[in-house]
Amino acid sequence: MKKFFEDIKKDIKFKSAGPGKKLTEESRNERVTPGVSCSSRPEASQAAHSKGASRKAPTRGAQMAGAAALARIEQQHRPKVLTSQDAIRNQVKRELEAEAAAVAASQKNTDIEASGVPQKDPSCFSVAGVFFICPLTGKTLTKTEREMHIKEAILLRFSEDVMEASVMMIHTFNKDKEKVKAAIDIISKYIENICKNPTEEKYRKIKVSNKVFQEKVSVIEGSREYLQALGFESTALPVDGEDRTEEYLVLPPQEPDALEQIKVDLELLQKGEPIRAKLDRQPQVFRPSQNATNFELPPDFYNLTAEELKKEMQLKNEIVERNAMLRTKAMREKDEQRERRKYNYALLRVRLPDGNILQGTFLAWEKVTALYQFVRDSLENGWQPFELVVPGGQKLKDDEEFALNECNLAPAALLIFSWDAAVLSDIAAAGGKTDVLLKAALLENIKSMS
Repeated sequence: MKKFFEDIKKDIKFKSAGPGKKLTEESRNERVTPGVSCSSRPEASQAAHSKGASRKAPTRGAQMAGAAALARIEQQHRPKVLTSQDAIRNQVKRELEAEAAAVAASQKNTDIEASGVPQKDPSCFSVAGVFFICPLTGKTLTKTEREMHIKEAILLRFSEDVMEASVMMIHTFNKDKEKVKAAIDIISKYIENICKNPTEEKYRKIKVSNKVFQEKVSVIEGSREYLQALGFESTALPVDGEDRTEEYLVLPPQEPDALEQIKVDLELLQKGEPIRAKLDRQPQVFRPSQNATNFELPPDFYNLTAEELKKEMQLKNEIVERNAMLRTKAMREKDEQRERRKYNYALLRVRLPDGNILQGTFLAWEKVTALYQFVRDSLENGWQPFELVVPGGQKLKDDEEFALNECNLAPAALLIFSWDAAVLSDIAAAGGKTDVLLKAALLENIKSMS
């Protein structure tokens, strides 16, 4: 700032000093053009003399006014000097704009399930990820692979069983269940009319350009393949009174046995279900460890966008503030539901009486019965009753209808296993004992928990 005002003072002093001249030149009155004498320009010399004589120095008031005007001009052209708060605000604004641009680019160009999550060494995670098993091929798949792999498996199925593949296609490729149901209802009506009137040709013809067929049936992937599997053939038929043809799907006359088979195929369509990859529980046994309550979950377990993941730390502070407030039951239930929706999966561990730890992956909305079945299938004596105790000491019931996330077991939890006391005492009284808990196949791959 000091240098800024010094520059202004120098400019004012320079401009108020009057006209100047170069040191290397003679005075204006003594300059002579080569070849021209001074006596040849008397008027010019006289005018210059009179102009210089009439020039007066500016008054002090004029100098002050000029200095003020010059200061205003200089201030307009000079950049505004920012305070520290201005600099901070501008810096924050730039960072927010850069962050918003980065998030927008990330959401546009990458999968939202994987974006915004800090990259870590996969070996640090408690489980490698979430995996699925294709029911058609038995192949283990990641979340991003499963849908495409199942579609390819269904299309390959056409070479083996066209009818089965077309039914799979209708139920799997189309996500809107209501539209699928509407299409199946119309196809069912076609078949019922044919079976009731097998000799009437009009019931065995479907006009492809028909509005209902176009809007309700044709838009469903696999519907045309299914009709062709029933025996319908694409045929161009002439239009009455016009010199053109239209496409029809025509079913040739059917024998009684063929009609019975069509009824079976219709029932197959009506009872069909989408082909979905089955969650791989990835059962794993660990040796006794004090780190059983430490979970490091991969991004696949979360049902959050990149922005939501970044706000998790902020939400923790809000939870502390809310807990200090008096809240109604409805408010608490709303918060609990929001928490449950954050997670797609749950990684559960069960500490056994011998200290070993059984681990498995579950869908967050699976019932408690699925957890009991998983443990039972892992035991050498699966018939023997047992109990599971959640953190806090509450016992889960085998026939519990609550979902895992409703029991606060998502995204991860350690449960305690114990045999039913009454049955265990009966076994002990009979001289028996339970030494080996888990199946040998699981114990062969036992690991130490890092």
